[in-house]
Amino acid sequence: MRIVVERSGPLAGTVEVPGAKNSVLKLMAATLLAEGEYRLTNVPDITDVPVMCELLGAMGVRCERPSPHELVIRNSGDVTPVAPFHLVDRIRASVNVLGPLLARLGRAQIGMPGGDDFGSRPIDLHVAGLSAMGAQFALGPEDVRAVAPRLRGAEILLRFPSVGATENLLTAAVLARGTTVIDNAAREPEIGDLCAMLASMGASIEGVGTDRLVVTGAEPGSLRAADHEVVADRVQAATYVAAVATCGGDVEVRGARPEHMEMLLNRFAEMGVAIEPTGGGLRASCGQRLRSIDFATLPYPGIATDYKPLLVGMLAVADGTGIATENLYPGRFRYVDELAKMGADVRIDGHHAVVRGVERLCGAEVSAPDIRAGAALVVAGLAAEGRTSIDQVHHIDRGYDDLVGRLRAIGASVSREPTDR
Repeated sequence: MRIVVERSGPLAGTVEVPGAKNSVLKLMAATLLAEGEYRLTNVPDITDVPVMCELLGAMGVRCERPSPHELVIRNSGDVTPVAPFHLVDRIRASVNVLGPLLARLGRAQIGMPGGDDFGSRPIDLHVAGLSAMGAQFALGPEDVRAVAPRLRGAEILLRFPSVGATENLLTAAVLARGTTVIDNAAREPEIGDLCAMLASMGASIEGVGTDRLVVTGAEPGSLRAADHEVVADRVQAATYVAAVATCGGDVEVRGARPEHMEMLLNRFAEMGVAIEPTGGGLRASCGQRLRSIDFATLPYPGIATDYKPLLVGMLAVADGTGIATENLYPGRFRYVDELAKMGADVRIDGHHAVVRGVERLCGAEVSAPDIRAGAALVVAGLAAEGRTSIDQVHHIDRGYDDLVGRLRAIGASVSREPTDR
């Protein structure tokens, strides 16, 4: 399949934001911690969810989907602590089964995690933190094996506030003996969402929302299954705001959580987008050409690296020159060549992208190199003259719940077509 986009705007109406990809997969992994039936709601209808279901199924945990946005997960207690490589290789979040397996079963074997290809994302912080809690590791070229008869509490200082490492350490610590302190912990809203579900399961976690998490381990067998509503996806919300920014218009982004996007919304405002919180989300409007800004990616509450492709696409049609600095994943500029096919003027200088705004982009045939860059190309196509065709849309489908349908609902000219048309 491919996504075909034509110049659109002004956009108008209401778009609903579904649950977060970066949360639901970690919540699913946490169901390994305790027997029982879990019911997750506001689950995004994305392709990574069934892959994680397959992974859990291979380990003995069953998933059912009563509706596109609901998931029932049953853990009977008969769990095999082996995560097959052919499944682990498909999504980065598969590494999040490591902490729960070690905490619950005392052993784990997982393939090296895959996911989007935009630079090295090692798991050394995961290994170092779990080792401090008593785990012993054997790292091979394709898999990780670990044993820990009973994890013990530890004081762990992360040298970088890694989201994945924080999540793995949290899910390990909730069943470790004693107290675990995670300093320089990641503060992303998705971490808070995981903490909320773990608390519903009976875990004791202090400092949620800060960079110091204190976890008091529960006795083995004392955690219980829980129901949970997945937090809204702040990156999907940002995508619809970016669409309004590039096309013009006035749209309510229902379900968005402005408090989770404060720094980004401030930068949008600097570029000329009017943002107004509403009772159920936020309202975004724009009726002028955007202004260029400089920005840098930083851990939360800074500008997330997932937002950067959207901002670079906005800078491509803004008035002036802006500089985007990537501090987290240096390889994550691989979509710039695709934007250049559309007439964008972008020069890469190390971990900086210098973007000189042009009056108008031109439609072209481009490819989505990863989830967020693919969505940014769709948004850029909405502001381009002519027809833009984006292939490799399976990347977009991994993280976006009906991007085409939601954009069409607010007036965008966008559709999906077979690639052989």
